[in-house]
Amino acid sequence: QSTWGWNVISCSVMSTASARLGKSLCEFRLAYKSLNNLYTHDVEAALSLLTSDIAADVLAEDSNVVGVAITDGTYNLSGRTRLSVVWSNTQPRKLVLTRKDNSKEEISILRDEPEQDDQSDEEIFEKLYPPIKRGMSNVGEMKYILVTGGVLSGIGKGMTASSVGVLMRSMGFRVTAIKIDPYLNVDAGTMSPFEHGEVFVLDDGGETDLDLGNYERFLNVTLTRDNNLTTGKIYQHILTKERKGDYLGKTVQVVPHLTDAVIGWIDRVSHIPVDGSGQPAHVCIIELGGTVGDIESAPYIEALRQFQFKISNNCMLRMHVSLVPLVGGSNEEKTKPTQHSVRDLRAAGLHPDVIVCRSPKRLSEATQKKIGQFCHVTPHHVISAHDMTNLYHLPSILYAQGLHHSLCHLLGLRPFQECDLTQFRHFASQLDNNYPEVKIALIGKYTDQMDSYISVVHSLRHAGMACDRRVKILFVESTHLEADPSTTEYNEAMALVKQGDGLLIPGGFGDRGIEGKLKALTYARTSGVPVLGICLGLQLMVIEYARNVLGWAQATSEEFSPSLPANSIKDETHAIVFMPEIDRGTMGGNMRLGTRPTLLQSRDCLASRLYGHVSVINERHRHRYEVNPRIVPQLEKAGLRFVGQDESHQRMEIVELPVSTHRYYFGTQFHPEFKSRPGLPSPPFLGLVLAAANLALP
Repeated sequence: QSTWGWNVISCSVMSTASARLGKSLCEFRLAYKSLNNLYTHDVEAALSLLTSDIAADVLAEDSNVVGVAITDGTYNLSGRTRLSVVWSNTQPRKLVLTRKDNSKEEISILRDEPEQDDQSDEEIFEKLYPPIKRGMSNVGEMKYILVTGGVLSGIGKGMTASSVGVLMRSMGFRVTAIKIDPYLNVDAGTMSPFEHGEVFVLDDGGETDLDLGNYERFLNVTLTRDNNLTTGKIYQHILTKERKGDYLGKTVQVVPHLTDAVIGWIDRVSHIPVDGSGQPAHVCIIELGGTVGDIESAPYIEALRQFQFKISNNCMLRMHVSLVPLVGGSNEEKTKPTQHSVRDLRAAGLHPDVIVCRSPKRLSEATQKKIGQFCHVTPHHVISAHDMTNLYHLPSILYAQGLHHSLCHLLGLRPFQECDLTQFRHFASQLDNNYPEVKIALIGKYTDQMDSYISVVHSLRHAGMACDRRVKILFVESTHLEADPSTTEYNEAMALVKQGDGLLIPGGFGDRGIEGKLKALTYARTSGVPVLGICLGLQLMVIEYARNVLGWAQATSEEFSPSLPANSIKDETHAIVFMPEIDRGTMGGNMRLGTRPTLLQSRDCLASRLYGHVSVINERHRHRYEVNPRIVPQLEKAGLRFVGQDESHQRMEIVELPVSTHRYYFGTQFHPEFKSRPGLPSPPFLGLVLAAANLALP
């Protein structure tokens, strides 16, 4: 007699041939798959799958068996918890084996001696997934989860890494994240939004990849510039050491010097506290940008290959995100791209423990088994990350497939608490809810690349969730508003502007599309339509007001007229000026960056109401131009209020019109979108949505 299964569903296979079958790894797989199905299917489906798996394994292991039939059985459900189901057979299911000599043998599948029904979920989990190192459960060495991607870029590594972090945080672990970008730029600050999407700014002024924004929003952490490692940074670090003589005359090479530098960087940054507790994280998620096989990422893959052997066993989990496309009219799931991607990864020395498959629909069980078989991964570690209505569903989708259990088991961890995704399920349901719609027209310069405004989009959604409204964003290309008014291009763009219940003018650089944005601002100011201007948006609010209220027709920004010397321009011409402390000859990292304080000048203003009547606001900045302080008195005399200023009272941070004049005319020199979180929306965005929905402002 040989026992199959585990603690949650325990059964026996009784057969004279069963001794030859052995237990092997099948007992873990069967128990896990059954537990997994109990989350998503009824008990009958789980038991049928369990029986089918046993039949398949008997057929595979015993060469004398040529056929297996399954008889029906009945069961009684006597109770269940979140992690277990208690059941018993009234009439046991049976496998009927047909052998080569045409003899038949019955195998009864029975429940073992009844388990105690009052076991806690923690006790069940501990029996199912005993920590590999008892001393390592909960506290001990840093654990690393490496996320790589294959087949194509933009496949969803960042969202997968963020969602995995959510699972770990939901079990009580402290989590940090590192993004590795293989490009030669030192940071993302000088990269075009058309090519790379949004530049996300951190508290310390780091200009980083947009994935760090996903990490901060999903994990509710505050990262540093060093959490984004680029090839430019690592080479700069190495060459600085070489110039100082730190390599003592050695020939500096990719291996070992670059790989050692990468390993040292990861080890150092992973221990920086990021969640406000002052304590280092338990788990560090490392996302390797690009695609496996790219020449740029080869040094990092080698460094990570070495790194896995420099840390203790079970301290690194390798997760690979790949694509399973649907081909043909039958929508057949194709696994070859994933197989080839994993083959390349394995050839480089990294063997994935978990494969997350992106696909338009949920993967079939047969496809998961096939990928597991050809990629040397246990089938229940092949995870389906199929298309969903919104990204806040992803943690729940991973949870439903038992990924949280797999992560803990493979890393030798025991959770501090049950995995609780109530908050994220609430966020997902709010976005799916059929709330009244609010339309926000976003007048931008980079609307062909939607990732250029990803934080703005998330901030609008966060605000909509907070006031039970579904925000529909109308993207308007600002250059189209500069076309001849008789053209279709202009009329379609202006029609979108007029459809908006509110307008938003985001940040940007350069003079392209500026006149179109100014037209939209004139429409919003004169029509009473709520409008929010961010960074460049605030500057254009000032220019528009100077032109059309003060009558300074030539008012512009020094950014748009660089050929004119600053000291030769009249105050009314130069409404926006270059900040004196900025180096005009350098582009990278020379702006006013990071979190800076803004002092509110009055409690009797909209900004004070939005921010809860505080006296100081701390928000993130990214600009090299500012409002000309010499024209501020004239603008304020004409009704435009500069209610937020820096400590010197020379730098204008917040501009607004009185609520008695305009329902919501609000601009910020800082970027409030970088600190917006689900459940904690940015106040300026919340104010815009409230005003656009005709709801009461704070």
